Amino acid sequence: MSLTDPEVVDCSIIPVFQVSNGGDASILSVNDEEMVVSEAKRKKKKKKKQDSAPRPACSWVYFSREFIKEYSASHPESSGLKAATKAASDAWKLMSIEEKEKYTRHAREVWDDYLSTAPARIPKPRKQTKLVTRCSPGRLFNVIQRLTSEQKAAVKSMGFGSLLGLRCRTLRRSLCLWLLERFNTARCSLEICGERIPLSPRDVEHVMGLAACGKDVVNSGPDDLIADLRHSYNATNRGISVRLLEERLAAPEAGEDFKRSFILYALGTLLSPTARLDVSPSFLHFLINMDVVHQYNWGKFLLDRLVREVSRFRQGKQHAVGGCLLFLQLFYYESISIGGAGSSAPIVVPCLSSWGEEEITEREKRERELGGYGCGEVQCIHMHHTCKFYELIKCPALQVIIKEGCLVMESVEYGVQVEDLSGGKISSGVEHNPIFEQEGTEDAI
Repeated sequence: MSLTDPEVVDCSIIPVFQVSNGGDASILSVNDEEMVVSEAKRKKKKKKKQDSAPRPACSWVYFSREFIKEYSASHPESSGLKAATKAASDAWKLMSIEEKEKYTRHAREVWDDYLSTAPARIPKPRKQTKLVTRCSPGRLFNVIQRLTSEQKAAVKSMGFGSLLGLRCRTLRRSLCLWLLERFNTARCSLEICGERIPLSPRDVEHVMGLAACGKDVVNSGPDDLIADLRHSYNATNRGISVRLLEERLAAPEAGEDFKRSFILYALGTLLSPTARLDVSPSFLHFLINMDVVHQYNWGKFLLDRLVREVSRFRQGKQHAVGGCLLFLQLFYYESISIGGAGSSAPIVVPCLSSWGEEEITEREKRERELGGYGCGEVQCIHMHHTCKFYELIKCPALQVIIKEGCLVMESVEYGVQVEDLSGGKISSGVEHNPIFEQEGTEDAI
């Protein structure tokens, strides 16, 4: 009985091989096709590298080539290139600058020839298809909802009472990306709707409700001054943990530690976030004395940090976009009118409290119906005039001011009227947001 007997062996389970003309057995698989494709890509990449001229070497390479040649001739018993390279490295470290000048000059000449003959490289434009940012109004919104009345009063006393009226919880990333592409950091302006709209700290005051006058915010100084604060917040080189600040803000106390933690959290999540997840410990420099926090020019600080963060992103120094992108978003809504909307509606200052999720969703829907962003009309002039009235509203002690040919009268109840020099009265059209006002009588900054 043999193995070829059909009664003994089931021939259907025996693997079948394809035999080539040479007699070798080969089995085709999917891996063979993948290997062919990868080999073609490798050859194409290698050919591309061969077509481009090699970059010139540095002065050390020219020296080592000359040294190794002489070393190998005078030391035939050496163990090879490794020993010669080690000897060249030791000799190069002992050489003076004058002795290295020969090779440095030669390398510079070769490099100059390379730059003059090599074709200019066309840099690839950086295309940002997805916006990455740490600006998260929703996180601050959730924290504000849990604050007690005493804590809210403490927030108002520092000049950050406008944040209590925050209603927007999410950024419209498509709009922010569109605005960033049109943000001129050199001129600090937005180039939209065929016009260049300059941005100033007054615009920050109008939109975010933060003071646009006072002392400059300086986030630098000797490290020993904030050593205790860094230890208190467990600050590392990466920064101060946002979750640690959330835990501290969950406590019911409303003292100095709460005030400092709230400002750090507001800066790190909304007003001045960086490309990192944590809050910059440099902010502790202007939070040493909490009694003078309300005297700072927060509008200028927010705008300067926004310009700095956008510039660093465009230079490729960071992957995420820092700065208060919510300001850009709300500034666009307020300064660009679409379909005549908002022409007769009263202006609410700060604008931060007038834009909730429902209003933003409706605005975005109308933007899409008109064909996208930038299809409206610029109404910044009206916006800046509103800022002038808002400046009066914030100064209860001020009674009479003359500005641009108008006599402005202010009542104790924050009602504003404009009396023209000819005698006619004009309403300001400004609705005051009571959340923004600080309790008590405070001196105007």
